[in-house]
Amino acid sequence: MADLSEIREHIDEVDKKIVQLFENRMSLCEDVAEYKIKTGKQVLDTGREKEKLDNIKLLVQKEENRHDVRELFKQIMAMSRKLQYKLMAKHGLISDVSFRSVDTIRRPDVKVVYQGVEGAYAHEASLQYFGDEADCYHVESWRDAMEEVKSGRADYAVLPIENSTAGAVTQVHDLLLEYDNYIVAETEVLVEHALLGLADAKISDITTVYSHPQALMQCEKYLREHREWQQISCENTAVSAKKVCDEGDKTHVAIASVKAAKIHGLKVLKERINQEDANTTRFLIVGRERIYTKEADKISICVEMAHESGTLYNVLSHFSYNGINMTKIESRPIENRQWEYRFIIDIEGKISDGAVNNALRGISEEVSKLVILGNY
Repeated sequence: MADLSEIREHIDEVDKKIVQLFENRMSLCEDVAEYKIKTGKQVLDTGREKEKLDNIKLLVQKEENRHDVRELFKQIMAMSRKLQYKLMAKHGLISDVSFRSVDTIRRPDVKVVYQGVEGAYAHEASLQYFGDEADCYHVESWRDAMEEVKSGRADYAVLPIENSTAGAVTQVHDLLLEYDNYIVAETEVLVEHALLGLADAKISDITTVYSHPQALMQCEKYLREHREWQQISCENTAVSAKKVCDEGDKTHVAIASVKAAKIHGLKVLKERINQEDANTTRFLIVGRERIYTKEADKISICVEMAHESGTLYNVLSHFSYNGINMTKIESRPIENRQWEYRFIIDIEGKISDGAVNNALRGISEEVSKLVILGNY
């Protein structure tokens, strides 16, 4: 039996041959790309690839190697496609994503809509991003906010998309896919929940606490100390503060911000009752135009693909091949297609970057649906 060093020398020799053959193959793929560019033929030919993979399996002598060889050539073919997409981009044959660059979306006359009432964290996010001079108004639901933007009554909507402790706001994800509105910016608000009551209320009086379900969850540790309190969900933290004010019952309290207490004339019974000190909510700024600012460095997309082994891997490989960092991925069920999912993906980059365009072009050719939700 040869010793390990001899075996490694043989492996090195084989590897050299593999590299030479790989380079020869990729050179031929360049010729294929040139042909497809001239003829307008699609890069991906699923029938040809399946036939090729089936034939390659027949060339394998050892049965136990058939699966591995098939996987190897799937990757080689994927790299071939990515090379072809890159060459097509060089020839200017790349999808027009129809996004345009703007200097800023902040302006004195901007009209901004948010869900809830004054004092809501969405209200705070609106003022934080657009400034105190912005014309901000509120509606009852996130859907209403999207409708205001769609109709042109509002320039932008401010919607929560993610909390650092409670996770994604999936309903907003679904609305982004339903409406033809686009993410143009984002802002983060530090969440500091307080216990709010009437002027003569005491903690010993409390029987009922109102708040948004996520706020109740974020204050779970504190609320466990008061299991006798009835917890009632409201559509917004500031709405819960207004409800306590309107009811005038000192046994009823709200979990909301200190700012909401000032707006609705309530007393702060206890500050910072959320268990996570760095609790932060990320808000999206959504408009009806396909625009991005010069500072934009993140892109959100949604993809749907065949419910088959390896399809998600193929999508993500386009980011790796083009040197793009993926920062987040979420799955959402597809309506009327049981146990099938679409994926919402965040990547770093700008829509005008060549590498980003290469990746998106490649993905669009290989999935059933690609939607660019925004560059911000």
